[in-house]
Amino acid sequence: MWSRAVRWGTFIAGLASIVLVFGFASSTMYGIEHGANLIAYWHIALAWTSSVALATTFLGSVFYLRYEGRFWNRLAHSAGEIGFLFATLTLITGSIWGKVIWNSWWEWSDVRLVTFLIVWLVYAGYLVVYSSTENSDDERYASVYGVLGFVTVPISYAATRLWTPTFHEATLGNGNVSANIDPLTLVVSILAVTFLYAYLMGVRIKLHELEDKVLWGRRHNR
Repeated sequence: MWSRAVRWGTFIAGLASIVLVFGFASSTMYGIEHGANLIAYWHIALAWTSSVALATTFLGSVFYLRYEGRFWNRLAHSAGEIGFLFATLTLITGSIWGKVIWNSWWEWSDVRLVTFLIVWLVYAGYLVVYSSTENSDDERYASVYGVLGFVTVPISYAATRLWTPTFHEATLGNGNVSANIDPLTLVVSILAVTFLYAYLMGVRIKLHELEDKVLWGRRHNR
């Protein structure tokens, strides 16, 4: 039932997001009218959901270090892979949107961009550490990395509040934001990407279980 609910949730929320973005949302943001501005709704949704995924990696790593259950390690890695994918898409969509709004693909002076790139690099490192220690006695290293690396996520989120932003405005809790983003469309888009994340998590964990079964079979057939 849960799997069916997630699949239907992904489909319905995704369809609703597409209808709202292309049918009702304004393509004018920061005083600039351009169709590419609509990508902002999925850019923000991807950024938010990648943070949720990396928080899952953090929690899975904590539980693995505490209880050493194989499930927790696989949960942390599955979320880390999907979080890294969503973070990559966040950077790509943000670059496209930034070219329209700020006439620049990238700005090193913007604290949000730089700190989010650091998050991306940290979790690229997590995947490398995990792949090099998987199915060995050193799997705890990936979990320790997953715990320590998560500190970059809240720093990136708070960057526009801790330092003066060059381009990015704080959108949540900022009544003076000038991006002209429709709240309903944004919430539905975040919900759609969150459902997609939940669906992909289920698929990736099942793949991990199949990999473990294949590995167990090989070891016992030698």
